[in-house]
Amino acid sequence: MSAETRRTHIHLADGRDLFYYDDANAATLPDRSADPHRNAGPDRTAVDARELPPMPGAARMRRDPLTGEWIPLASHRMNRTHLPARADCPLCPSKPDQAPSEIPAADYNVVVFENRFPSLNVREAEPPSSVDGHEIWPERASNGRCEVVCFTSDHESSFSALTPAHARTVIEAWADRTAELLEIPSVRDVFCFENRGEEIGVTLAHPHGQIYAYPYLPPRTAQHAARAAEHFAATGRDLLGDILAAEQAADRRVIMAGEHWTAFVPAAARWPVEVHLVPHRHVLNLAQTDDEERAELATMYPALLRALDHFFVDADGEAIPLPYIAGWFAAPKVEQGADHRAIPEAQPRLHLQVISVMRAPGKLKYLAGSESAQGAWVSDTTPELIADRLKAVVELSMVSA
Repeated sequence: MSAETRRTHIHLADGRDLFYYDDANAATLPDRSADPHRNAGPDRTAVDARELPPMPGAARMRRDPLTGEWIPLASHRMNRTHLPARADCPLCPSKPDQAPSEIPAADYNVVVFENRFPSLNVREAEPPSSVDGHEIWPERASNGRCEVVCFTSDHESSFSALTPAHARTVIEAWADRTAELLEIPSVRDVFCFENRGEEIGVTLAHPHGQIYAYPYLPPRTAQHAARAAEHFAATGRDLLGDILAAEQAADRRVIMAGEHWTAFVPAAARWPVEVHLVPHRHVLNLAQTDDEERAELATMYPALLRALDHFFVDADGEAIPLPYIAGWFAAPKVEQGADHRAIPEAQPRLHLQVISVMRAPGKLKYLAGSESAQGAWVSDTTPELIADRLKAVVELSMVSA
């Protein structure tokens, strides 16, 4: 973790971990001098005094014999918090005149804590079993971990509105948590992501993301790993590196390019809006990025999100905030020395995918029979049209700036 970032670890009332990530320069924190409920600087001594029930246990998962996929069973999530009133937001700082939130501090920069309603629970230690005693349905503990990442204490903000210094702190938190979660013996894959917008299914409006540390390979990571291994066996090169080189050479769908990162609409884009942000260097996960890569990412990523927020406009020409899923796809954890797949270049390269279900103002792409039942995708547009629109939006934003 960068020397510019300070991490403070506390425990919440039910034993869950919480980590504060603060820029070492307190001046980067918002000025709260006009707000009597918030401190001007970082105070990390507050204690979570709530009376909370114990963490949910019995986190189990079952394997689908038709696909081989593991399905976590998390019935306790049925009644999780859903779109609370602004005053009851569990991700805002705690105030003396309101019910305490998940963050005991009066203010914060970036916070990561264990999800109160996790799909995966590393504390579960029940032995493997089978459903109805039949070996065709294996069942075991879903002993992974789910964490919430609060990007800012400002309820009305967004990742796209973060300053480069603040965005860098989020990136440092992602990298730090990735490295630490990969040390959990049961974890196979770490996925940092953000859901934005009620159209996506967001249940909390506060700017935040999540981190899932899976005890199995999710289907998309497994696909990426298999294709990367096949490509390396055939060419001796990493797959996403060759894709990036081809996109740069064509220059038809590239929308942003820096010294260390390039953003482009992939040639086989599925979604109505889809952008991939790829590092120029082969790294396996966010923890492996260096200072220069993180510094450029802290500027480029919010700028990309601001451009995406202008992809659609309403009848009056006003920008429509884009509902999206932004996910950091990384290489899965591989036991060193197992086989050729332990070679870094045979593993998937880290990259970000930003996708949206919005196909037009007020209209969503619904996954019907072909996509949902068969997983056979049909695109409603072309990658070139998406790229043309994004290039125009990026150029317009640069002129406006």
